[in-house]
Amino acid sequence: MRLAPSDVLRLGLLGIRIRRMRAALSALGISIGILTLVLVTGIPASSRAALDEQLTALGTNLLRAQPQPNQKPAVLLPPEAAGMAARIGPVSRTSAVANTHAIVRRSDRTDPNDGLGLTVLASQDDLLPTVNGEVASGRFLTPSTDRLPTVVLGYQAAARLGIPRIVPGQQAPQVIINQTWFTVIGVLDPMPLAEDLDRSVLVGWQAAERELAFDGHPTVVYVRADEDAMEAVADVLPATLNPQLPGLVQVSRPSDALAAKRAANSTFSALFLGLAGVALLVGGIGVANTMYISVLERRSEIGLRRALGANRRQIRGQFMTESVVLSLLGGVAGTAIGALATVAYVTYQGWPPVIPLTALAVGTGGATAIGVLAGVYPSVRAARLAPTEALSAA
Repeated sequence: MRLAPSDVLRLGLLGIRIRRMRAALSALGISIGILTLVLVTGIPASSRAALDEQLTALGTNLLRAQPQPNQKPAVLLPPEAAGMAARIGPVSRTSAVANTHAIVRRSDRTDPNDGLGLTVLASQDDLLPTVNGEVASGRFLTPSTDRLPTVVLGYQAAARLGIPRIVPGQQAPQVIINQTWFTVIGVLDPMPLAEDLDRSVLVGWQAAERELAFDGHPTVVYVRADEDAMEAVADVLPATLNPQLPGLVQVSRPSDALAAKRAANSTFSALFLGLAGVALLVGGIGVANTMYISVLERRSEIGLRRALGANRRQIRGQFMTESVVLSLLGGVAGTAIGALATVAYVTYQGWPPVIPLTALAVGTGGATAIGVLAGVYPSVRAARLAPTEALSAA
């Protein structure tokens, strides 16, 4: 007589209901293994995400393009260079600055030739997000101020000019560039990705053209792109900015932090795989051991069922179902507890919570596979017991 799937499931659950403590301990063993899998995957993944954010802040996806120095005659980038670079597929953001060769002074009573070692740059409005810059006080250049005689000071430039910060409600300080007075509207925080900007006075692009005789040709183009395509973008950027003489355009290499980030990701991935494998192996051995002992202790039950007409296939199905259900219960419990523990720990550490979906899938699907593998030998052994042998052993 053939048994329906529901009958096989009830037979598999019978052993679990009768031996509840042993079933709970067996499920606990597999749940610890799956819990370990989720923890050793989720916590390092969250730590890696935090590390990735720190390395990204170091400019892993930032390139800097400029004409080769000391060229006779000087190489000029086209005025629309930033827009040309933005058309490269993996590029997400671009901006540009240009040296106006003007001299900035704190007042008109200082030496006209003393520029304090500062550079006056024409700046596009989207410079700060491109180079991860922050405004310490005041505000940055906007389209509404682009045509006005306003400036933003880099961190070191503000210190040399004696304007450490912009105080709200007070009259904004002024500096003189060449022979024109400019109002200071902002001071920047230090910018480790573009240290030359710390020593710069930034003027709106149109204001530089109107007041400082700026010719509109950028001297530096900043490009942000997809990290996986940084080398490809660096290869095509010179020809994009100067199709006729690409060899005269110098592009900075991707940050060394990008190589460190990729190496860290590779190391973490290998570590996850090893730890997950050990956790699953331990859990599978625990279930297999429990099922094997269960077969030895239930020989009388097996013999009685065989004497009443149960065939070997039905005996195999009973013990295989019990093994899978034990593993599945442990896997679900371990996945849930591991996810909650991971979120709690990474939140305490201040990391972004990241639990790979593969870990959650392995928590349930992997537990089922472990149950099948762990139940193969015990179920086959139970099915091979002859009724007379099983009853006599009892």
